[in-house]
Parts: sequence; structure tokens; C-alpha cells
Amino acid sequence: MTIERYETGARMSRAVVHNGTVYLCGQVAEDHSADITGQTETMLAKVDTLLESVGSGRDRILSATLYIRDMKDFAAMNAVWDAWVPEGQAPARACVEARMASPELLVEISVIAAVD
Repeated sequence: MTIERYETGARMSRAVVHNGTVYLCGQVAEDHSADITGQTETMLAKVDTLLESVGSGRDRILSATLYIRDMKDFAAMNAVWDAWVPEGQAPARACVEARMASPELLVEISVIAAVD
């Protein structure tokens, strides 16, 4: 069995493909100073880019775990998420409130998806 690692550094790979499944490392916003809407939008854009780079896409997501700094932002984050997920293709999902690696980060996502 082959394991393919993409954008591998000392600490982690941004994506790992094994047995027709891609595992993405946690993705965060491009602009850490943006509000929850902006952070969610750019975070999901990064997910799109990574998935496409390995032959997958948002319609192939199997599971997503979202980490949100404060549940007061849950509705605003979900508004962006709901518009992003293809209709009828919602993955299994969990969302938890968590302390983030940087205090300015409001949301992070970890994704598992099928590869074409």
C-alpha cells in the first residue's frame, strides 16, 4: 500500500493520501484578523485548493471536524459552511469549542475525503 504525503515539513504534511482517502491537516484562515465570516471563507477556500490538488473536491468530503474558539460565532460560521457544502453532499461533521493555537484564530477545520 502506498502512502503519499504532500507539502511535508518537519511537523506535518498538509495532505496525506492512502487507500483512496485524503486526510488534510487542520486548515485555518488566510487572514487571522478577519471576523468569523472572513476566516471561515478563506479557511474553506484553502480546503478547496488542497482537495483539488490531490484529485478530490468538496463533494467528496466524508468527514469534517470544526474547531471554533467561541460558540457565539457558531451561527455565522454555519452560514458560510451551509453555502459552501454542495446540496445533498453534507459530510459527517462535528463542531467543538476549542482553545486555538493562536488567540486571533476563530475557526479551524480538519477534513477527510475520498479521492477520485
